[in-house]
Amino acid sequence: MRLLAGLCAALWFSLAAAAAPVTATPLLEEFGVTQAQLAPGYWLARLAEPNAERLAPAEIAALNDALLERDRNTFDLARMPATLDRTRVSAWIAPLVRVASRPLFDETGKRIAAARVAGWMLNARLDAIPARTTTRHGLVVRRADLRALPTRDRAFNTPGDADLDRLQETAFFPGTPVIIAYESRDKAWWFVVGPRYAAWIEKNAVAEASAAEVLAYARRAPALVVTGATVRATFADETAQYPGVLLDMGVRVPPTGEQPAVDQYTVELPARGPDGNLRLASALLPRSADVRNGYLPLSSANVLAQAFKFVGERYGWGHAGGTRDCSGFVAEVYRSFGLELPRNTGAQAASPALNILRFGKGDDAARRLAALRAAEPGDVVYVPGHAMMIIGQVDGRPWVIQDAYDVRRRLPDGAIERRRANGVVVTPLEPLLVDDGRTVIEAMVSILRVRR
Repeated sequence: MRLLAGLCAALWFSLAAAAAPVTATPLLEEFGVTQAQLAPGYWLARLAEPNAERLAPAEIAALNDALLERDRNTFDLARMPATLDRTRVSAWIAPLVRVASRPLFDETGKRIAAARVAGWMLNARLDAIPARTTTRHGLVVRRADLRALPTRDRAFNTPGDADLDRLQETAFFPGTPVIIAYESRDKAWWFVVGPRYAAWIEKNAVAEASAAEVLAYARRAPALVVTGATVRATFADETAQYPGVLLDMGVRVPPTGEQPAVDQYTVELPARGPDGNLRLASALLPRSADVRNGYLPLSSANVLAQAFKFVGERYGWGHAGGTRDCSGFVAEVYRSFGLELPRNTGAQAASPALNILRFGKGDDAARRLAALRAAEPGDVVYVPGHAMMIIGQVDGRPWVIQDAYDVRRRLPDGAIERRRANGVVVTPLEPLLVDDGRTVIEAMVSILRVRR
């Protein structure tokens, strides 16, 4: 498994590039982006058939099945065995703990002491995984971080780099079904396996239930689908554990079956009872919320509309801080159509189940340029550690929308300028460089085409 590989590292971030000066002048001015280009209408007007169907719902369902069957970065919870053996659980946990083998620094820039790292490892208690354990199930009840080790401590690769927490893996959203595989020594964390990731989660973010209850909730239909960047639901019971629940794009929530109010939707959300077990609670969504009954039709127009809902949102490594990173951005856009892409850039870029055009050292600039200029809005371009979504062509040159920590370009004097983007931005693709000075075109490893 490559649970760590390609977690959408800050845009082409490396130790060598970290010392390069970072300028803060506006990206719009430097890259020639106009205000009109920051809205989907500009790009839609350039398309001949923006509303043409790219994939039908049945084709999307078949693709999801193929991902579970063929992609080792996804997990079919319905096929998990009734018991988990030590070999399987160790294989899930071991790749994540490697982060503790490198030098790490805290928020102040001070080297984290070996004793503190040893404490994290002790809490993970890797030496105590039982030979066999009964498979348990649960539903995530709130947006919750997934961690490489069972700790809220933050750790960074370099002094002064306080944005890219190397213990942060991703986040799970309310209603995500999980397998509970292991418990930390302090009993505050569970190691869980969801459909697209496996890592440590705070125990109070998961409500335990039977496999039948968990899988039934995940499959319930009809359901409302969040089509905004985020919406917030509030529990109908004012004494509920959480006064409100943040729901990200693509999250689906079933209605309660109660008579709907004129101004609100009534939905059912998972909650954690005092005993840690699942209870389903009524929650309210305003009718003004950006939600709809069922998934959106997959068309270029809808893909662009969904992607541009994130413009200006702050970058969040591993979904930290209630935001998202580059591969998370791509995955959430496509989740609003019902497609469950793998979580990380490396997995998305090389999935055996997806329609991917690959590039290697033998592919010259002409082939790469031709592929980019034939790309359609919604196609995703991958370089090592980063994903960018094509939004259209201007004068025969591709433009992208991307969730980026920073971007690089070459100045007239030949120097490489590293620019802090720290959010979802629109840029032309061709001027962009990766951290070793190559152009994106030279470094491109694949293009994902979510279409026939």
